[in-house]
Amino acid sequence: MKKLMGAAMLAGATIAGVGAANAEITASVSMTTDYVFRGLSQSDGEAAIQGSFDFTNGMFYAGVWGSSVNFGATSPTDTASMELDAYVGITPTTGPVSWDLAVVGYFYPNADDSVGFGGELDYYEGIVGASIDVSEQFSLGGEVAFSPEYFAAAGDALYVGINGAFAFNDATSVSGEYGNQDVDLLGDYDTWNVGVSHAMHGFTFDLRYHDTDGTGFDEIVNFSVSREL
Repeated sequence: MKKLMGAAMLAGATIAGVGAANAEITASVSMTTDYVFRGLSQSDGEAAIQGSFDFTNGMFYAGVWGSSVNFGATSPTDTASMELDAYVGITPTTGPVSWDLAVVGYFYPNADDSVGFGGELDYYEGIVGASIDVSEQFSLGGEVAFSPEYFAAAGDALYVGINGAFAFNDATSVSGEYGNQDVDLLGDYDTWNVGVSHAMHGFTFDLRYHDTDGTGFDEIVNFSVSREL
């Protein structure tokens, strides 16, 4: 899933009903100049439209997230034009640490599963995330994600990353992440990003720089606009 789990849940309307006093349904839509996941473009350097629909109740959450994708005309996965992620998780706290424990399924509904690295494109990950507020403005976190059979049947995969964010005020913040993606059949690479976000008139604008040390991967600068619905 191409966003944080519980930490990325947006505020929304409260569901009325017995036993659902703490439940919320939220939705969002966004447009980005390039869909980037762990340093790599998922839209062949072109724009993508994305959206989410989420349910939260206490520490439990579940939802779906979708995006247009384009893996390039020369890619064996070029039949995929849509990604749809489904996820469930919990967000407990222990002392100053906020946890995010989730299972995420990544699905490509219109992909031809006979192509790729020998199997279907769909896969799932188990993700453990943790964060701590160092101050009212500064937070630090980390994430570990494991898949027993990664995208396009590329073998088991492990991602380990650290991240941080600093809020100048309620509207403007800077954030970044550094991580390592290790895939059985593809090897490993380090990836990092840094960017600035600003909320205004119900929209959130984000300008971000992405790069990796992987051979053949280009640096990417993308701009995205999102809005809660």
